[in-house]
Amino acid sequence: MPDLTGAVWRKSSRSNNGGECVEVADNLPGIVGLRDSKDPTGPVLSFSPMAWATFIDAVKAEGPRP
Repeated sequence: MPDLTGAVWRKSSRSNNGGECVEVADNLPGIVGLRDSKDPTGPVLSFSPMAWATFIDAVKAEGPRP
């Protein structure tokens, strides 16, 4: 389990007000954390910065869904 001490969590600018969001911490060297905003003490997924960038690029390329 990576050390997420000092992680600064932020919600997506596209998150809705219904609380159905994820939070990302990308301020730590060598790791990007992802968690459910409704359960901040729950499990965290962790990615390498390269894997996270690849995921974000793929999502952007897919475009919005109707």
